[in-house]
Amino acid sequence: MTWTRRNLDPGLVVGFGTLAVLVALSIATPAQLIAIFAGSAILASLLTTARRTAVVAGASIACALLSATWLGNGGTFDWFTRILLCVVLGLVAVQNAALRERREERLQRMTVIAETAQRAVLRSIPTAIGSVGLAARYVSATAEAMVGGDLYEVAETPYGVRVIVGDVRGKGLEAVQTATAVLGAFRAAAFTEPDPAALARQIDETMGRMLGDEEFVTAIVGQFEGDRVTLANCGHHPPLLVQEGTATEVDTGEATVPLGMGSLPTVSEHPWPRGARMLFYTDGLVEARDDSGEFFPLDDYAEELADGTVQEAVDRLVAHVTAYAGGMNDDLALVLAERDGR
Repeated sequence: MTWTRRNLDPGLVVGFGTLAVLVALSIATPAQLIAIFAGSAILASLLTTARRTAVVAGASIACALLSATWLGNGGTFDWFTRILLCVVLGLVAVQNAALRERREERLQRMTVIAETAQRAVLRSIPTAIGSVGLAARYVSATAEAMVGGDLYEVAETPYGVRVIVGDVRGKGLEAVQTATAVLGAFRAAAFTEPDPAALARQIDETMGRMLGDEEFVTAIVGQFEGDRVTLANCGHHPPLLVQEGTATEVDTGEATVPLGMGSLPTVSEHPWPRGARMLFYTDGLVEARDDSGEFFPLDDYAEELADGTVQEAVDRLVAHVTAYAGGMNDDLALVLAERDGR
């Protein structure tokens, strides 16, 4: 195998580089640096495996033993003491690397479990149902895993294409569990409850039996049928309607409390012309901040949602918000629907 820069272990590079510098200083000074030769292994332990840290530790001990050739103090009590200290520090470095490896392995396992749970909650949605084109994206604020409490679902029902987008108060696996319950209630009632407001109230009743006093879920339920879209808003951000090159916030009527708090949403109906697009989103979009603390200016980018396919439009919006905020400080869920879209 050809050796390339990709094969270089940063822990070994740092460890042996540090050891070379310490040995050179010890020869040139000459300084009593024997004990801190093992500092190279401690640095390596932060970046590489326990086995490779042991290699660096062994090299530092070997150099400490050879130091008698240029320091001329071999066999003295001071020399033996410094050698012993170097050995002890080397062992500490190896133990530190082993502990770090175990922590990283546990974190990786938890990450896989969390991502599996999240993917089970947020199932892939089709790119089109009937005349409605669809695109959905989820971005977690958790850097190590796609975990959070934002949710979305789309269902083709006898009453039209229905969508729910929501935001659970809280984060982590507890939020995922709550999101699962919301989506389960939506999937159970979406095919039997003809009225979107009644559908939202049924989900609210289910969540009211499960959630604590300070827990809730903001959500909006939409129903696309022909040239009309019906919305039931439960304390959530109103969607954006994009048509004929302009983007406007949809008036969903008087605000109501979130799901789990006795939500009684009213229904609002709106035109759904050919070629129109509607964006449903969670807090992570409009509450993303830049370095100066300014919120993401959604209005500046909203009209771009009309460009390209719905998939391209959503990807472009995600790229804008992540670049603006330098990452995500809150979970983000997006669903973009288009009439007669593919």
